[in-house]
Amino acid sequence: MAAAASFDEESIDDNPLLQDFEFPPFDVLQPKHIRPGIRELLKKLEHDLIELEFSVELFLVEPLELSMEALWTKFVLPLEKIVNRLSLVWNTVIQLKLLKDSPELSSAIEEVQPEEVKFELRLNQSKTNYNAFKAIWKSHDWETLSDARKRVVECQMINAILNGVELEDNKRELLNKIEQDLTRLSQKFVENVTEDKKKFDEKLIIDKNHVVGFAPTFLELFAQRAMFKGHENANAENGPWILTLEDCYYAENRSLREEMFCVYITCASAGVPDNTKIIDDILKLRLEKAKLLNYKNYAEVSMLTKVATLEEAKELLEKLRSAYYNVAVQELEYIKRFCKECDAQEADDLKFWDLFYWINVVRDVSCTISEESMAPYLSLPTVLDGLFNLTKTLFGINIEQVDHLASVWHDDVKFYCVKDSSHNPIAYFYLDPYARPYGKTRSTWMTGIFGRNRVVTVFHEFGHSLQHMLTKQDESLFAGIQGIELDAAEFSYQFMEKWCYHKNIFMGIAKHYELGKSLNEFSCFNFLETNGLLGSIERLNQEVPSKPLAEMTVYNPAMPQAPPY
Repeated sequence: MAAAASFDEESIDDNPLLQDFEFPPFDVLQPKHIRPGIRELLKKLEHDLIELEFSVELFLVEPLELSMEALWTKFVLPLEKIVNRLSLVWNTVIQLKLLKDSPELSSAIEEVQPEEVKFELRLNQSKTNYNAFKAIWKSHDWETLSDARKRVVECQMINAILNGVELEDNKRELLNKIEQDLTRLSQKFVENVTEDKKKFDEKLIIDKNHVVGFAPTFLELFAQRAMFKGHENANAENGPWILTLEDCYYAENRSLREEMFCVYITCASAGVPDNTKIIDDILKLRLEKAKLLNYKNYAEVSMLTKVATLEEAKELLEKLRSAYYNVAVQELEYIKRFCKECDAQEADDLKFWDLFYWINVVRDVSCTISEESMAPYLSLPTVLDGLFNLTKTLFGINIEQVDHLASVWHDDVKFYCVKDSSHNPIAYFYLDPYARPYGKTRSTWMTGIFGRNRVVTVFHEFGHSLQHMLTKQDESLFAGIQGIELDAAEFSYQFMEKWCYHKNIFMGIAKHYELGKSLNEFSCFNFLETNGLLGSIERLNQEVPSKPLAEMTVYNPAMPQAPPY
């Protein structure tokens, strides 16, 4: 027994999750570290929280003549440390699951996740901390606080209320059970989708008729996937090939388009696994949670952390729908006429799985340079160079590759330092661009060459990173996107995305990956001009039936299918 205790103690001391690290220890972190590491961390944070609550309660019972600065130092900063430590360690574990998953890692996370959720609820439901924030809010020194600190107080109070701090004990216990169930069901939903998609991703295509019409770049990509799955002799010309569900938009073979589209839209909803009951249970639990918090439905709860109101969101969606609809009808008629001119068999019976294939065909025909011919000009290195040069111009920052400074989870991963105009480091980020056969969720690139949509994805996702990396807020609870309404947080990502369509920026990106030659100005302009061709159909499909619409669903258990509003 003594030897076992000694071994456990030694294991805890050496656990990478419990070390003070500047960058996560991805090179040594293993599934065996998750259970003991997270449990020991939660134990320590619980101890720190109890100590903090004790000191705060003394102040609340017998208020001391503390300045607001002193109170902030004694209360908010220690709370920040608890929040930040939990976030850093738990996010490291979740990041590892997304990028280097395994059955052992998934099992370990599944086992400790309820304990992590329980502590988060305990932290967010601390009446002592909530009362302390209220005391600051009601203080005669409130106006002396900076706007950032005011925002921290307001957000912490709203967060506590939405986590049930004001509920009676029995109702709070019920809310905690609901939150645990929602976390479990949401995780299961994602796992089911991932599992069901793998069934098709692992299906080999050996019939050349099924890949007719795909450009050589795509065939190379499909063959590479097959190689990743163990088919060493796979090649672009003879296969075998592996197509993902998203590839259906580019398949010339109509029966394959239909098959892939139907599988895609019924993913994890027809057969095993089936998310239908999970969705129904999530809606029921959300409604139950909303009513516990004295709201009519989950939509009202959701909009509390948004800039827009529920009515404003509905109005915006209707404006988008009405703006796109009439143009989309005209675009659809144009596609039908185009199909007839091409003697396509589906011309008189155009289905949804045909629509986006023909949109791509029309764009290729209308453009002086095809997507296939464009691909060599949009390699990962040239896109990154263009992106980094743009951020230097916009924000005065320099981005340098510094792989030696941090450990990584795979050899493909690169590490970068962001420096200000005085060359002082202000942030760091990882780049893991390539797909892997096992362990990593669906990624942005399979090869180093990609089309226009991938370029937009790069700029969009980097906008997420910039929101965090370029923050100048000293209050960590109001840094990055913390304290910003979720709908407003999208602005920076959309801002970066729009630069992809700027002619000078695009010309700086479009360089041949082998020759280093820039694409000529006319082709660049024409390529960008045709990008929005037949765009209303896409916008109607993408932006109107969006997440806000789903969140606005007023769930009625008596109805087999809830209405959108």
